[in-house]
Amino acid sequence: MNRTDNPALSAVAESRRAFLRAGIAVGGGLLLDFSLPQSLSAADSTIESTLNAFVQVSNEGVVTIVSKNPEIGQGIKTMLPMLIAEELDVDWGDVRIEQALSDPAKYGAQFAGGSRATPLNWDALRRVGAAGRQMLMSAAAQGWGVPLSECETASGRVLHVPTRRSLTYGRLAAKAAMLPAPDLAQVPLKDPKDFKIIGKSHGGIDSPLVVTGKPLFGIDVSVPGMLYAVFVKSPVFGGTAVSANLEAVKSQPGVRDAFIVNGSPVFNGLASGVAIVGTNWWLIDKAREALEVKWEKGATSTQSTVGFAAQAAQISTQPAATTLVRDGDVAEALARSAQRLEAGYSYPFLSHATLEPQNCTAHVRAGKAEIWAPTQNPDAGRKIVAKTLGLSDADITIHMTRCGGGFGRRLMNDYMVEAAWISRQAGAPVKLLWNRQDDMQHDFYRPAGFHFLKAGLDGGGRLQAFSNHFVSFGENGKAVSSADLKADEFPAKFVPNLELGMSLMPLGVPTGPLRAPGSNALAFVFQSFIDEIAHAAGQDPLQYRIDLLGERRQVGTFDTGRMIDVLKLVREKSGWGRRTPPKGSGMGVAFYFSHLGYFAEVVHASLGKDARITVDKVWVAGDVGSQIINPTGAENQVQGAALDGIGEALGQAITLDGGRVMQSNFHDFPLLRMKQAPPVEVHFLKTEFPPTGLGEPALPPVIPALCNALFAATGVRIRSLPIDPKLLA
Repeated sequence: MNRTDNPALSAVAESRRAFLRAGIAVGGGLLLDFSLPQSLSAADSTIESTLNAFVQVSNEGVVTIVSKNPEIGQGIKTMLPMLIAEELDVDWGDVRIEQALSDPAKYGAQFAGGSRATPLNWDALRRVGAAGRQMLMSAAAQGWGVPLSECETASGRVLHVPTRRSLTYGRLAAKAAMLPAPDLAQVPLKDPKDFKIIGKSHGGIDSPLVVTGKPLFGIDVSVPGMLYAVFVKSPVFGGTAVSANLEAVKSQPGVRDAFIVNGSPVFNGLASGVAIVGTNWWLIDKAREALEVKWEKGATSTQSTVGFAAQAAQISTQPAATTLVRDGDVAEALARSAQRLEAGYSYPFLSHATLEPQNCTAHVRAGKAEIWAPTQNPDAGRKIVAKTLGLSDADITIHMTRCGGGFGRRLMNDYMVEAAWISRQAGAPVKLLWNRQDDMQHDFYRPAGFHFLKAGLDGGGRLQAFSNHFVSFGENGKAVSSADLKADEFPAKFVPNLELGMSLMPLGVPTGPLRAPGSNALAFVFQSFIDEIAHAAGQDPLQYRIDLLGERRQVGTFDTGRMIDVLKLVREKSGWGRRTPPKGSGMGVAFYFSHLGYFAEVVHASLGKDARITVDKVWVAGDVGSQIINPTGAENQVQGAALDGIGEALGQAITLDGGRVMQSNFHDFPLLRMKQAPPVEVHFLKTEFPPTGLGEPALPPVIPALCNALFAATGVRIRSLPIDPKLLA
């Protein structure tokens, strides 16, 4: 399976040392500053940094927790403080949460991606809360002249058990701040059976602001003297602006200035284009209709979706350029197989289509930059701005606003450097706001891909040979972002004769991670083809998968027993094998391991007389470890992931012609509508393993499960996305 997760994560979490410093907060009270040195190896880069966070206990007993990571709708601003509050032993109603600035020197790495917040912080942040609790208990014990062992805590109070005396945290905060901080590795943690906050449902801390429309997102930012900007880039990727009718544009209502930006061909940076600045965004966006630009199109103008498909088909007739893994002898095993299968699968480029288009407010003056941005990776944006504008990192202040959707798009910060550059040129604070067409046509797309598979079965239907020639994008043996294939992609190590190979085609289109990077596409291919194999063997598709997994064992980072158990759970909950779907409907199953999460899913789908696809219900079984921190948030994440995947499968595709994207809005890149959304029933299997993330691993299995359900309903195999209902009729 696609390993976007970090195999060494558990070892890092267990071995790193943590440090805690205490002091008196401004205005009195206890201030905890905790540092957790760590090293995290990600899929595309290595991040080495120090994580910092701050907890303040006021004299009134109110606990303020600074949330360091970006909130993109995944609930991290609520969930991580829950860990501290639980072990600090305070009531959740007494907790206040503040969003941190981007400040790597103070907070360490601040990013949202890879479903890593839970595994990185589960143990560490609880220990910070426990250390604070111990300091408050010590302050009380010293004041009473009693042994620490006679003290307990509850709801923000320290209790002396024998005498039933008690003091509030607020009364103890200043004295506790003068005590030495304990060793985080030695502080006792609660028994999970005593949890009062963890494992209980809590609404999002910002939800009241979201539902009442209060200013919260990047698009809501307003600063004194602010102007608005639009930035028009070449419709052909990599194209550059040669000239433009700037004077005609400047004469339009509301326009203050218009100028050419001479950017670079680097995608995640300052592109070439034309900036229009004015007093009203609607007016300047209308003014761009008068803009005429002469573009130098560049080499990408020869690339197209049709051309890539033809090129991939031709490449597939040749041996793969790179062999990723070769076990046994596939050719010989295929030759002696009782049954042989062969199929080609493909999937398209996808846009992130965040509901809040890319935007950023920036004020650059006197060698300093202040930026308000909905970003998943603020410090990376700081470095791009610093390099482009000739500033130092210390010259740039970044306010992290809530993101109206991210899904990986806002790991890139092209919109941030654009806003900063335009602000400096305009000599004023500027809010840059892309329109929907900008957002759709200048994304970092989930890359398309082409897979050419073969399988061989013995007389008993057992899989004895498997091969895949993956035709992807890249050059010089290196795939573009999110377009590679790992040597351990299932069923690698589970078939005696297996070969995975890859060939690359040059690409001039920006790509990047989209929710469950790589996995969101590979699961469709591999789990659909395994379904084909099971049907060819004449065996139940769910049981065939269990049999293929074999005995319970650890294969690299993959635990077969955990996956077998979620398959059994989803079989039970969905009634698999006990239901007889009506004519024209069927059930399909798939599983996938990514981001340390084990998920198996069953979809019930139907095809109407008008070739209309209806997804009737989805059952999800997941194993993400020993604790579901915020059950409501967890269920929302899983349901959202499943619905996101269904939306991708039913109608989403980015197509290219002449090096440009043909889609421009939701009419030709449709998101899932409310009436299309099925009920999603979620079940978690709690196990003894440390908790892991949830934002991504529930998405990959739903796409092949849907396609397999439609095969069960119609007898037609879906090998290309998005699903074309007319092919099923």
